[in-house]
Amino acid sequence: MDNIVIFGAPGSGKGTYSAALVEKFGYNHISTGDVLRAEIKAGSELGKIAEGFIEKGQLIPDDLIIDMLAEVYDTMRQGPGVIFDGFPRTIVQAKALKEMLAERGEKISVTLNLIVSEDVLMERLLKRAQIEGRADDNEETIKKRFNVYYTQTHPLIEWFRKEGVLSEFTFKGDKDRMIEEIIDKVASL
Repeated sequence: MDNIVIFGAPGSGKGTYSAALVEKFGYNHISTGDVLRAEIKAGSELGKIAEGFIEKGQLIPDDLIIDMLAEVYDTMRQGPGVIFDGFPRTIVQAKALKEMLAERGEKISVTLNLIVSEDVLMERLLKRAQIEGRADDNEETIKKRFNVYYTQTHPLIEWFRKEGVLSEFTFKGDKDRMIEEIIDKVASL
């Protein structure tokens, strides 16, 4: 089974490129952001806790995310693979994911790092805020999320490189071309 991690700064297209892989290969998709937003909307205890962190532009505590992720993952093990979208976001989470997968006889197959310039990211996120009405996509919170990304998530690049699973894709203005490049990489697994 393929286990694909897709990561990049907020607004880099993780959901878009994940959807292309789901369509092409039939993978299951775990978006921690979508799962958390559903929990918030449902008013669950996890949702209430998560909402406080999200509103401040902070990451959700690792133990909450990892427990939730393991539960969701176990329901998706019947397909050709799983895409982890938005997780891990820290080296601690990456190590926990590696351990969780190893306990199930699995491993990370590839990590897709989406590289997009910050001005394009800001434009995308502000546009998404208008379209979707997402309160977590205002300029002040976006800047905080960028800071969190660069201080906590960006170090994953070297960690994944050392693990031998890093593939990088730089957005050059052509979404369809980048989708083709990503599909080609995943097809070679």
